[in-house]
Parts: sequence; C-alpha cells; structure tokens
Amino acid sequence: MEFLGTTQTASYCVPKETCCLSVLPPALPAPATRECCQPFSLPGCRLPSSWRPSLLCRVPGAQTCPAPAQCRSSLRPPTVLPALRTKLFCRYSPRDWERASQRQVRGAEASRLWAGRLLGDTARLMQDKDQLTRQMQEGSSRNLGQRLADIGFWKAELGYELERLLKENLGLDGLRQRLECAAAELDCPLQVALECLYQREKRIGVDLVHDNVEKNLIREVDLLKCCQDQMRQLAQRLAAQMRDNRDAQQSLERDLEDKSTAQFIDEKCFNLRNTSDCISFFCGVEKVDGTVSVPETWAKFSNDNIRHSQNMRADSIRLREEAENLSETLSDQMWKQFTNTNLAFSARIAEVMDVKNKLQTELAKTLQEILQAESTQLLLQRCILAKESPLKVAQTRLQCRTQRPDVELCRDAPQFHLVNEVHTIDDTLQTLRLRLRETQDTLQLLGMTRSRLEHELAVKARTLCIDRDTCMAMRAAFPSTPRLLGYV
Repeated sequence: MEFLGTTQTASYCVPKETCCLSVLPPALPAPATRECCQPFSLPGCRLPSSWRPSLLCRVPGAQTCPAPAQCRSSLRPPTVLPALRTKLFCRYSPRDWERASQRQVRGAEASRLWAGRLLGDTARLMQDKDQLTRQMQEGSSRNLGQRLADIGFWKAELGYELERLLKENLGLDGLRQRLECAAAELDCPLQVALECLYQREKRIGVDLVHDNVEKNLIREVDLLKCCQDQMRQLAQRLAAQMRDNRDAQQSLERDLEDKSTAQFIDEKCFNLRNTSDCISFFCGVEKVDGTVSVPETWAKFSNDNIRHSQNMRADSIRLREEAENLSETLSDQMWKQFTNTNLAFSARIAEVMDVKNKLQTELAKTLQEILQAESTQLLLQRCILAKESPLKVAQTRLQCRTQRPDVELCRDAPQFHLVNEVHTIDDTLQTLRLRLRETQDTLQLLGMTRSRLEHELAVKARTLCIDRDTCMAMRAAFPSTPRLLGYV
C-alpha cells in the first residue's frame, strides 16, 4: 500500500514534545489547521470524516505526553518519515473500504432521489408560482376595476352635487343683487317722505300740528329705513352663505379633481400588461407606504364633502325662502303704509278745505255784520245829535222859568214836565252814547275777528298748498312691487 499522506486528525501529524524519542532531530512545529466552515453534504450522506477508520477517528487531533516514561511505554507507533514507515502498516481495513463503497453508492442513490424530488418539486413550484402570480395579477386587476367603479360612482355623486350647488349659488347671487337693488330703490321714497316732513315744518300758526299725516309720515320713514336695513342685512347673510357655499364648492372641486387624477392613474395601472413598454423595476417600492387613508375613510371623506354641500344647500334654500318671504312682506307693508299716508293726506286736506270754507263763510258774515254795525253807529250818532236840540230847548225853558218873580216861581205842572223831559232826554242820551260805545266796541271786535279769519284763511291756504300742491305732487309716484322686490 502506497503512502498517500496523513490526515489532519492523525496522531502523527501533531507536534511532539521533548519527551518523545530523541533519535531523530525534533520536527518543526506544524500549525494545526481546522476548517472554519462546514462543507455542503447531500441529505443522507455523512461528512467526509465519517469514512475514516474508527481507530484513527478516535485519536485526538493533538496529544501531549505528560511524562517521558509514559511516552516510551505507549503502543502508538512513533512518528517517522513516510520512507521509513513499514509497508505492512495500513490506515484502512477491507471492511472500512466496503462500508465506504456502500456508503458512496447509497449517497449517490440518495443524491439522485433528492435531485429527482427537487426537480419535481421545482416544476410544481414554478407551476404553482406561475398560477399564483397570474391569480394575484388578475386579483389586482379586479381590485383596480372595482376601484375604478367606486371612483366613477363617487365622481358621479360629486359632479351631481357640484352642479346643484352651482345652481344654488347662482340663485343666491341673483337674490342678493335683487335685495341690493330693492334697498337702493327705497332711497327715492325715503327722500320723498323726509321732504314731506320738511315741507310740513313750514306750516305756521295752529296748523303746525302733530296730526295723523305727520304720524304716518314718521311711521313711513321708520318703516322705509327698517326695510332698507333688513334688506341689507339679509344681503350680507346671503353673501356669507355664498362664501360658505364656495368653500363647499372648492372642497367638491378639489375632491373631484383628485378623483379624476386617481382615476387616470388607476386606469393606466389597469391597462398595464406584462408586454407593456412602460413597465420597469422599482426596487423597494413595496416597502414605501405613503397612503393616508383606508377605503372606509376614503369613502367617508367624499361622503362628508357631499353631506357638507347638502347642508349648505339646505341652509341656502331656507335663507332664500326667508329672503323671498321677507321681500314680499316688506313690499306689502311699504305699499300699505304709503296708501295709509296718502289717505291721511287726503283726509287732512279735506278737513283743511272744510275749515277754510267755514272760515270764508264766517268772514263773509263778519263783513256783513261790520257793515251793519257801521250803519248802526251812524244812526246812533245822528240820533244823539238829534236829541241835543230838544235837550237844549227843555233846559232853556227851565232856565227861563227860573227868572219868574216871587210867587210866580211855582213848581207847577210845566215845571215838573220840563224837569222830567230834561231827565228823560239825559237818560236817552246816556243810553244812546252807551250803545254807541258798545257798537264801536263791537265794530272793533268784528274787525279783529275779520283779521283773525283772514289770517286763518291765509294759514289754511298755506297748509293746503303744502299738503295738496307740494307733498301730494311729490308722492304721486311710488316704486312698483317688482321694483320693491328688486327685479328692475
């Protein structure tokens, strides 16, 4: 048997201590090398060291001699050079060789069986993986198709809601412009009412009264101002509601735009095939999760936008109905107040005309009485002048009779009659003079009455001119109902 070398685990490959035989020069220490990795072996096959002889396998990889005596008494053959070894010493036995051969045959058969099973499993694995890949791809395509259907559904809902919201915004904008036009239209009747109040301040005397006309004018001014304020406040509320509607509109448009972009991307992904030109590797893209929602939150987001838009539309409809009803109510109130004021003007003008006619009648009668009083005054003066001569005659007679002598100075009947005549004429003169003074006082009173009547007639004429000619002329026209509603 030829010498083929030594194994690493053989005892004679281990460096010897100084205790070994000294007939040979000490061998240089050889580094003990060990494999750092386990070699690959097929299933059913043992490691290469398994076919080594059992004798050598039981020898430790490195031995040390504790004492020279023990080393000399050891049965292990000394380590010598291959050329000096005896040729009868072998490392393996025939039994070892047969077992090694059988092991090789069994290892080859196991390798062949393992390779056959591996090839069959590999074919089935490839077929299963191909089928799984197709199924996964088909499932992804189905999911993308379902996703496209969901996106199309929400796009239709968002588009329908956006269209209705745009129509509602147009209606609100038109109503807001109508209210602003109606509020601006009330400036003219408000100025007319204020001008009527200003003109009526020019009345003089007792006609400067807080009558029913003035009350209605003040009520009309307050009503017109209140209507203007309510219309402008309602226009501001409509503008605020339009801003809220535009916010909801922007949310719908942004969501609709995002849905369109997502639909375009998903359609592109849905149309991708294994033979497409635009496919490529993107390593690690499956590890990047940039999603911000799940299907529930995704659907809830669009549903919330639609519900918010519906709530805004409901608020807009309620506000629009309130504005329509308020406009009609305010228009009716303004027309009613305008009519009441005109009726008050007509009644007041009729009253003033009636009083003026009565004053004119009284003035005419007063003038007639003045004429009669003047005539009576002239008659009284003439009558007084006519009584002076008889009084003179009677007094002259009495004076002459006082010159009678002695006993002839008698209080006879003529004396009594003359005395009575003088007293009677004096009383008559006093009565006539008193009546003359009364007549003069009456004339003065009638003159003052005439002056008052003439003044009152002038006041009434001024009042009539203000109410009938000035105020009613300005109030001849009032905005029509369409104008009050802001249509014109």
